[in-house]
Amino acid sequence: MSSHLMGVYNRAPVEVERGEGARLYAADGTVYLDCVSGISTNALGHAHPKLVQAVKDQAEKLWHVSNIFKIPGQEALADRLCENSFADVVFFTNSGSESVECALKTARKYHSANGQPERIEIYGFDGSFHGRTYGAINAAGNPSYVEGFGPRLPGYSQLVWGDREALEAAFTSPTTAAVIIEPVQGEGGARAIPEEDLRWMREMADANGVLIIFDEVQCGMGRTGKLWAHEWAGMTPDIMAIAKALGGGFPVGACLATAEAAKGMTVGVHGSTFGGNPLAMAVGIAAFDEISKPETLANVNEIAGYLKQQLHGLKERFPDVIADVRGKGLLIGIKLVPNNREFMGWARDENQLLVAGGGDNCVRLLPPLILSRDEAAEAIVRSISIGCRPKTCAAFSTTPMPARPPVRAGRRGGSTPMRRRPITCWR
Repeated sequence: MSSHLMGVYNRAPVEVERGEGARLYAADGTVYLDCVSGISTNALGHAHPKLVQAVKDQAEKLWHVSNIFKIPGQEALADRLCENSFADVVFFTNSGSESVECALKTARKYHSANGQPERIEIYGFDGSFHGRTYGAINAAGNPSYVEGFGPRLPGYSQLVWGDREALEAAFTSPTTAAVIIEPVQGEGGARAIPEEDLRWMREMADANGVLIIFDEVQCGMGRTGKLWAHEWAGMTPDIMAIAKALGGGFPVGACLATAEAAKGMTVGVHGSTFGGNPLAMAVGIAAFDEISKPETLANVNEIAGYLKQQLHGLKERFPDVIADVRGKGLLIGIKLVPNNREFMGWARDENQLLVAGGGDNCVRLLPPLILSRDEAAEAIVRSISIGCRPKTCAAFSTTPMPARPPVRAGRRGGSTPMRRRPITCWR
């Protein structure tokens, strides 16, 4: 049977029926440990009760109203974001890509408002990903994303990270508007930009009137163990794009900026029909309040420390499987020796462990920020049984797989059987 869906996704052969916490329940009864989290989106796990309640309460009152009216939820969430960041003002969007688009426009409008309309050049970096809209793909460093869409838009260039000379030339160019960077790359292979380099960028930007845009769509909102990834470097951007975890799975994003950087964003220069709608704001407030709690961030650091310790141990034991362990917080990249896509398939089909792909032959662990220690240990055990060679797993023969969750009642009554498969080894 043919599908009427546009064929732009390479979908896994899994039909998910429901989720709870760090578990996903497929229609065929298989239960997965979800270390993808909607690609860093379901930061509080699936069906978090406070988010569910926020949706229910707001849905009974008002879903949508035009931005020609005041929307109290926008003011409330904007207050939270500004009080807990560098920003003075916020524009609400529906996605990370839209937040990046707003950030790019804000940067160019800033220079135009300053009487320097020639300053339009935006510099991105190799391995970067900023979304799928036209501006976002031109700002990113993956040439495959602009293939077939014509030449790159004027005013967008890419740099190789670590080429200090080229970066310095970009900062000192009289046509440069901004640099856009992920403090911790996601799709590019979970590369954390050195903190001293971020601080140097801040100094160069200030000295040359250039704006810094941070794309924290994936690495922000508690993912690294601080609310914002750039906090680890002790510096701030001028503009920042966020989304994903901001809604805990509900579509909401935001572009944050200082009042100075946003001086060109006057009435009529930008807008969004659905951005900042009451339903999204209600969920965003609930998600932000939970994620920003000290105990949530403390859990991220504890679980991240445990996972990285265990993964480094696996790297030492299986150097023919794991080449590197990288990232920050619960944005963990595992650079593999064997093909990462094959690994992902085996993890999913043989051990019901869901991991995300990434550049540089990496897989990413992006579990919910509320992942428990037991669930983290389970993820490691499932990784072990995949990573060792067939019939040579004596080292792990005494390590039992954690018990799967008990049989749960299905949506329409009756039980949902848990599929049990034998533990097999990768490759």
